[in-house]
Amino acid sequence: MDQKQITDLIQQMTLEEKVAQLLQLTADLHEGTQDQSQITGPMEEMGITGEMVRASGSVLGLSGASSIIDLQQEYMKNSRLGIPLLFMADVIHGFKTIFPIPLAIGCSWDLQLAEKSAEIAARESAAAGIHVTFSPMVDLVRDPRWGRVMETTGEDPYLNSLFARAFVRGYQGSNLSEDKERLAACVKHFAAYGAPEGGRDYNTVNMSERQLRETYLPAYKAALDEGCEMIMASFNTVDGIPASGNEKLMRGVLRDEWNFDGVLISDWASVREMVAHGAAEDDCEAAYRAIRAGVDIEMMTPCYVQHLPELIQSGRVSEALIDEAVLRILQLKNKLGLFEDPLRGADPARESEVLFCAQHREAAYDLAVKSSVLLKNNGVLPLDPEADIALIGPYAGQEDILGWWACVGVKEDAVQLGSAMQERLHGKLTIAEGCGIDTMTPDQLQKAVDAARKADVIVLALGEAADMSGEGGSRTDIKLPKAQLELVKEIRKLGKPVAAVLFNGRPLDLHGVLDEADAVLEAWFPGSEGGAAIADLLIGKANPSGRLAMSFPQSVGQVPVYYNTYNTGRPMDPSKTDERYVSKYLDSPNEPLLPFGFGLSYSDFTYGELSLTSHEMSAEQPLKVSVTVTNTGTRTGIETVQLYIRDITGEVVRPLRELKGFEQIKLEPGESRTVTFTVSEEMLRYYHSDLSYSSDPGRFHVFVGPNSRDTLQGSFELV
Repeated sequence: MDQKQITDLIQQMTLEEKVAQLLQLTADLHEGTQDQSQITGPMEEMGITGEMVRASGSVLGLSGASSIIDLQQEYMKNSRLGIPLLFMADVIHGFKTIFPIPLAIGCSWDLQLAEKSAEIAARESAAAGIHVTFSPMVDLVRDPRWGRVMETTGEDPYLNSLFARAFVRGYQGSNLSEDKERLAACVKHFAAYGAPEGGRDYNTVNMSERQLRETYLPAYKAALDEGCEMIMASFNTVDGIPASGNEKLMRGVLRDEWNFDGVLISDWASVREMVAHGAAEDDCEAAYRAIRAGVDIEMMTPCYVQHLPELIQSGRVSEALIDEAVLRILQLKNKLGLFEDPLRGADPARESEVLFCAQHREAAYDLAVKSSVLLKNNGVLPLDPEADIALIGPYAGQEDILGWWACVGVKEDAVQLGSAMQERLHGKLTIAEGCGIDTMTPDQLQKAVDAARKADVIVLALGEAADMSGEGGSRTDIKLPKAQLELVKEIRKLGKPVAAVLFNGRPLDLHGVLDEADAVLEAWFPGSEGGAAIADLLIGKANPSGRLAMSFPQSVGQVPVYYNTYNTGRPMDPSKTDERYVSKYLDSPNEPLLPFGFGLSYSDFTYGELSLTSHEMSAEQPLKVSVTVTNTGTRTGIETVQLYIRDITGEVVRPLRELKGFEQIKLEPGESRTVTFTVSEEMLRYYHSDLSYSSDPGRFHVFVGPNSRDTLQGSFELV
């Protein structure tokens, strides 16, 4: 169908048919419309009728090829103009084959594997009949109290932008119209959803426009530059205005400045939530503000279908705004080829073939290995496969390692750590729970102590429950539950070597674990093949290579804590810790417990001297920064060499350092390689006080190293 045919189709539509295209409802509501008597409960409370359901333009949350085929065929029988449904779902880190949570994927620093994970998720989802995924989530996060931190790739705008692009490429491919095994991607949540006050979900976001543009917007823009077809409005306010009704944000920045002509969808009920925010008096006013802002699809509230017709009739809203929204929706349906093939990709036979297949599970394993971060190791890891080992803790035999937003993944399908270790160890393995996630009985503890006493080495499998993070999972206490900290303390009394493995969805306050255990491996929620990946890392069959994409705080009182902070007028001198009138805590270091970019390996890497081709550069003449890295260990390993830059003096003060590049290199024992970065003038630009985007001449520091803290330093001048 060409553009003229789409325009002609819109001209044939009644106002009610147009507005219906703007409504998205869940699959269970559609499935309840065959019998009008089932329109009860929540549907009545929302003011949704069976007629609205039957006419709505898209469906949320239905999956399974047979179910989608049945609903689409039934819908098409009653579609006067032959306009098909769009099927959308939250395919966040896998469909049936579940990959590590996005925060873990960010810790892989592996863009190719991230792209591959999205490609596999798309392949499985498309076979099950889905057309659009509400992913990637690229919200920058600096506060681990927020539960949805597990959906992001971290605290850095540059790294988040690269992952945003990788996920979009993986989901959409290079030819969405022809490739029926791809999905349209929907980047979310626009904008700045990851910065709620107090880390409390859905809470107020308040920042300067300069900070918004410099730190929080780049990853959304990167996803759109990669061709992302949709964008989702966030729940929060932006400069005091809810995003779903924010004309400056949606019309001004998104549409006019960035020239985005794809579909804009609200988040769940966020249009109606403008009433609770205090930005709209009632549903009618909410509909008015949302359509004016350019929201094309309203998810799970009927403000549009109930009130847009009257707003048009009264003259408050032009029907041209409705036509504009419908045009974008139909263009997406056309790009997906739904007019020619409403069942696009839905195939029960193909679904049975590709879902959770061996090839996909192998990719999930690879990413689980690359996502895990070794935080500490005093010679305990890797384990000796011949040793007698006690595996103790709530995650010793736990299958619930998929994490929040596991789509149609089944936790019972996940590889358990205990069973995986049993397969790989030649010595004796004893498994004892020790405690639950947040409870402990004397009998549990005694069995764990008895098992530990007989072992050569103890592995503690600890962590959060999956529902302790994720949407609505904000917490003020981000330590491990007290029962688990007590277990660590009791096991430590035995004086045996102890390695801890952590399964969690956020950076934790690790006091009581990092200081007690001899080794700590951060596994996150590692997905379907997590147990196998972690077991191979523990025994040394795989070598840890993950690097933190978020800083770990000293305590919750320190957050937000992040590496790319500004200096103050009274910075603390680390050699004068007793000085009072400087910017510091009396009871804690300023620095995070573990910095951004940090991660250990079973290999040892040394860095030679930093080399700059010049100490002056210009817009026309970039400079190169080089360092030689050597694997001085006995194992082949992967090192992530990181480049940071600091602008010493700016019209607006600049961060102490900013990530500007990185390169992952694989080195054999004794092997050296020179890594070279090119520093261009474009990398030195920033938003000034008048929001102009440019660089300033002057002095800069350049840092290269294995993380944001432990770096070599050089200097240059931009002339």
